[in-house]
Order: sequence, then C-alpha cells, then structure tokens
Amino acid sequence: MSEQRPIRAKSGANHEGTSAHNRRVIIDALRVNGALSRADLARATGLTKQAVSNLIETLEGDGLVASEELVRKGRGQPSTPYRLVADGAYSIGLQIDRHISRVIVVDLVGNILARATAKVPPRAPEEGVAVLLDLVAGVRAAFAAGRPDAEARIAGIGVAMPGPFGVEIADDSLWLMQAWQSFPLVERLAAGTGLAVSLQNDAAACATAERMLGAAHGLDHAVCIYVGYGIGAGLILGGELYSGGHGNAGEIGMVLFGEPDELVPLEHRASIASLYALVGIDPADPGQFDRLEALVAAGDRRVADWIGRAARDLRRAVHTAETLFDPQTVILSGGVPGALMPALVAAIEPLLPSLSPTAGRAVPRLRLGMTDPWAVAIGAAADPIRRAFDPSFSAILKRQGE
Repeated sequence: MSEQRPIRAKSGANHEGTSAHNRRVIIDALRVNGALSRADLARATGLTKQAVSNLIETLEGDGLVASEELVRKGRGQPSTPYRLVADGAYSIGLQIDRHISRVIVVDLVGNILARATAKVPPRAPEEGVAVLLDLVAGVRAAFAAGRPDAEARIAGIGVAMPGPFGVEIADDSLWLMQAWQSFPLVERLAAGTGLAVSLQNDAAACATAERMLGAAHGLDHAVCIYVGYGIGAGLILGGELYSGGHGNAGEIGMVLFGEPDELVPLEHRASIASLYALVGIDPADPGQFDRLEALVAAGDRRVADWIGRAARDLRRAVHTAETLFDPQTVILSGGVPGALMPALVAAIEPLLPSLSPTAGRAVPRLRLGMTDPWAVAIGAAADPIRRAFDPSFSAILKRQGE
C-alpha cells in the first residue's frame, strides 16, 4: 500500500473526451510533487486506477514519463514511482528588453540547456527581429547538438517583453517600447523559426517562472510583483495564469502613486530604472549589477533613500494586491541579483493591514522570489511547456459542456 502523503494535483475526469486533459493532470502532478506511484496519482487526481495506468503507458510511450525502482514499504505490495523525463520536451524563451535581450532553452523540468544575449534596438523592430532570429538560431543549434530528436520535441517559443499591449499612450520613451507593440512580432518569429510562438508581458513571464520553479511552486493563488526596468504583476488565480481581456492584467506599474497634486506611475518611482537614474548607472552597462551591488554594500545614502521611498509605495501595492485578489502570498521578484531585493523586501515590512489572514498561514503574506536577470527569460521558456502540458480548468469545463 502506498504511503499516505499529501499530494497536490488537479482533478481528472473519468468520462470520454477528456484524455488530453487527464494527460496534463498527470504531468502537472508529477511536476509539482516529484515521483509518484500509480496509486498515488489515482488518489490525488480522482481518476480510476485503470485510467491512470492507461495514461502512464501512453506517456511512457511518448517519452515523457519513466519508471523508477520498486519501492517496498511495510507489508504492502511494492509500488513503482514514475517521474517526468527531463528530455521529454524542450522550450525556448526569449526576453526582449530595452537594453539587452536574452534567449534560453530549457527542458521539461526547467533545466537550462543553453543561453545567449544580444542588444536589440528598442525603437527599430524591423532591424531587431533579424537580430533575434539569429540569436535564436544560434542557441537552438547549440542545444540540439548531440540530441538527435531535440527539434521534434521543442514545444515552441515563449516571448516576453514590456507591456502594456495594444494601448496608445503619448510616451515615446523607452519605458514602453511602443515601436515593438504594433510590430507583427509573433508572426515574424513563427515564420522565421517554424515554431509556435506565444507572447506575454515580462511580469507574467516571471510569474510563470515562480510557479514552475520558484516561490509560487505548488500554489494556486499568488500575485508576483516584478521589479525590473519597469514594474508589473503576474497573476496566478485558480492555478492558472490570468492575463485579462487584452493581455494587460497586472500592469501595476501604471497605477498612479504619490500625493494628489503629484501623481506618477509606480514604475517611475520604484523601478530599477528610477534607481539607476538616481545613482547614475547606465542600464546598458554590462557591469551594472556589480556597480549597484557595490553601492548597496557601501550603504550608499542614495540607495537607502530609494529603498525607503520604493518600500512605501510597494507596501501599498501589496495591500492593493491582497485586497483585490486574496492570494495565498504576494511574491516580490526582480531582475537584479545581490542584496538589493532582500533589503527592499525587509523595508516593506511591516505590511499594511488587509483582508489577508495573519494566523495559521502556510506561507507568509510577502515572499522574496527570484532575483535573477534571467528570471523573465526562464518564465518565457516555461510558457510553451505550460500551454502544452498544464491542465486548464476552462478547457475541461468546455469539454464537459460539449
């Protein structure tokens, strides 16, 4: 008999026409929990043991799942755990940013296999897309070397860039990269690579990375505030990434903060760009992170003042996120490594009172997430895998109603 341990899993459906959903349920359960037996999977997903056995056999045949050694526990029958096969699928992530763009290749469980960077003109997408196609081609060739079936197992390309999308704003600064907003980027990348391409804003991509590999792993309700050159929030609601009616959900950086007679967008006050402007760091400088870390370590007064001001605004942003979405936690992530983000999280405490309960919590109200320049690219790469292999509650509802 399998050990009765807590297992997190979406529910399967024991009726016809739901095999694709159930495959995703099994894959998601193995990603969240690690290796599980067929009995574990049946108990957690609500599927019959026969349905789980059929699904496991199919996934094994597709090279997505593999068995491990028999496990004997007590006097019961031995069980065989099953795990995801890392090389069962691959995905490419592309982060397009104002000063440097990144491309990364990951496998089914999130291992990084190859990566590279390039500078892309923020106001010249026609020129920039050629640079991106060359960048993707180079990394794609590097990771595929020595992997005979790698090309056939690429789930697609996930692209992340600053939002908002489809909004006309009288602002030609680098904050919005407006020239790229109206450019047929998805179509050009799909035609140039032969792969399916999806697009999301950078904060949503970071939330995807946090859900699959970081502080939101195993959570169904989380708000991930991403502090980068700008600021955005990725919303994980009901176990799924919520993007809104126009792909702009979570654009918290556009919310106006400050005094009534001096309201400015949050990202103009609490983003890394605002800090760099204050201390004179060029965001295109390859040594930007080392320079900033030196200032933080030295206790630079300008950095300390920025942390104090940014923390006050972000404290209100956390309160707003808790009040609107009732998440299990709010995660503060960033594209800057080192001591800055932990110091910022510490300065945000204590949090303002909100509807979020304080007693008996499994996770704290505010958590530090990824502080990695590659976090957005990792999340972008996770998106095609999410689309291909994660269960969708809305999809199963549609199938049941057909």
